[in-house]
Amino acid sequence: MSSSSGKTIRLTVAQAVVKFIANQYSVSDGVRERFVPAAFGIFGHGNVAGLGQALDEFNDDLPFIQGRNEQALAHAAIAFAKARRRRQTLAVTASIGPGALNMVTAAGLATVNRLPVLLLPGDIYATRRQGPVLQQLENPAAPDISANDAFRPVSRFFDRITRPEQLLTSLPQAFRVLANPVETGAVVVALPQDIQSHAFDYPVEFFEPRDWKIRRPEPAADEIAAVADVLRSARKPIIIAGGGVIYSGAESELEALANATGIPVTETFGGKGAVQNPGPWHVMGIGLEGSPETNKLVNEADVVLHVGTRLTDFATASQSIFQNPDVKFVSLNVSEFDGIKQGAETIVSDAKLGLAALTEALVGYRAPSAWTEKAAERHAVWMSARNAAIDPDVVFAKTEEHDPDGTDAIITQGQLLGVMQEHAKAGDTIIAGAGGAPGDVQKVWDATNGRHAHLEFGFSCMGYELPAAIGVRFADPNPAHRVTTFIGDGTFLMAPTELVTAAQEGLPLTIVISENHGYQVIRRLQMWRVGHNFGNEFRYRTPEANIVESSQKSTTAARLDGSYIDVDLVAIARGLGAHAQRVRTADEFRAALNDTRDATGPVVIVVATIPYANLPASEVWWDVEPAQVSDEPWLPAVREDYAAGRASQRWHG
Repeated sequence: MSSSSGKTIRLTVAQAVVKFIANQYSVSDGVRERFVPAAFGIFGHGNVAGLGQALDEFNDDLPFIQGRNEQALAHAAIAFAKARRRRQTLAVTASIGPGALNMVTAAGLATVNRLPVLLLPGDIYATRRQGPVLQQLENPAAPDISANDAFRPVSRFFDRITRPEQLLTSLPQAFRVLANPVETGAVVVALPQDIQSHAFDYPVEFFEPRDWKIRRPEPAADEIAAVADVLRSARKPIIIAGGGVIYSGAESELEALANATGIPVTETFGGKGAVQNPGPWHVMGIGLEGSPETNKLVNEADVVLHVGTRLTDFATASQSIFQNPDVKFVSLNVSEFDGIKQGAETIVSDAKLGLAALTEALVGYRAPSAWTEKAAERHAVWMSARNAAIDPDVVFAKTEEHDPDGTDAIITQGQLLGVMQEHAKAGDTIIAGAGGAPGDVQKVWDATNGRHAHLEFGFSCMGYELPAAIGVRFADPNPAHRVTTFIGDGTFLMAPTELVTAAQEGLPLTIVISENHGYQVIRRLQMWRVGHNFGNEFRYRTPEANIVESSQKSTTAARLDGSYIDVDLVAIARGLGAHAQRVRTADEFRAALNDTRDATGPVVIVVATIPYANLPASEVWWDVEPAQVSDEPWLPAVREDYAAGRASQRWHG
């Protein structure tokens, strides 16, 4: 095969993959940068002789970063892409079998959140003469299936390269998807371990630098006019800002629209930080972990403009939050699929361009003063409650209800956030992704004036948060900007190993662990929707017994209801290469943050928090249905409460 110039270069498939990746560029608003500036990976027999050799040979072109867990490395790559607003991402390679499958969860996270990541798992031999090989999944009815087929439902692009020349069409398509704001997500190019080492005469021009434009679809004039007409009729309008506002870099356009019209603006988890220069119209979070006063406004809203959001059930309170019987929906979204949700009149457009056009179309319109004043008053009520709940210098009146086991904790998780809020400066980023941490950040964190909130709550994936700090730090290497991951002890124990990677790379990042002895946010949900707690706290089994032996003898099974497990989180963190310490008081925590702000490697600060002391409730419903049949005495009341909330659920559209 020859190129138009007739020149070819003989490379292995793996060498060609690395060389191609190293020459791809993204272009957005005139800014050109390497699309994939580095690769994470762990080597095994499925990728060491192919991709491993190629990454070694071309390390100057595509630097390699070693990791400890493939899922965590993919999470770090995704966090990098999120922090870079989808303009860049990283590649991740793994061996076959379990190494490859470790990345499936991360692929789901990327695809759900529309965040680009390039995954390069090894695959079983294409020639099959060796089979079955180590870690091969054998399907008697379909010999072409491998474990990597598990990626198909959670990827936006999947290809298995079984011939060297397939790269000529596959890799450009892979990068097209990575660059497309509507289609982007996990891009998986599976590479059989034998094919990685096979050579081919590739056209030289295939490896010439190539630009991928990240497009900004312009709004149609008739769609702008239609949405503007609906908004002009509104007496109680509200705006829901999603992550699309941030990815588009449309913060100033959103603020301009709000300043011009006075329409209250609330934010989803993904949209946290979409407002950087707040006015009286900024009413913070919406939904299950939002402000209760904001949720009351949304209950009344007669026109809802949702911008750049998927409108998940946390934002809509499982379709129960929009209670105005005459409510109408309008939207602005680069994805028509998301735009038409709630039956909205839709502008299919880039958020930055669409918001600017909509502001122009609404010249002369102001939301009624009675509505804007009510929004400001309700927000003031919430801010008073919020400030009291996170004030670290107020002695929390700990009772048996909050801490029945009498732990040594003296501050709440909300007060922990209060200290972190005091410490946060412009340029700093707080990261949270699952459990109670992102909900509390969404509810009370002030992500304005340069303070960034990096919340992954589309997939709510435990284990994302710590490696995400690595990705964010690579995206923002400025040591003056603190990168802090806020997690519970449950999340930390699930995936602490990338602390070793952070130490190896000398990355300054901070992990703040709220030590509350288990999966307390799920225990809270369990008490709400079951009426009784079971299996969520970190407790010893009492009486001590072999649970399998007990079941075999048909004796009463011992339960996990003893005292809290004695786990030394500080020792674990130190053993993984971090500077670690445990503090109890707000002042000790302040001192720890201040003393480690200029640390040159990973820092872990463990803070004991009162287990059952929660922030004020959002006062909305969530559709988690209790058991319909049970002899447990606490279920009838829970079912009755659920049914009352279920009656508030509405269909829109």
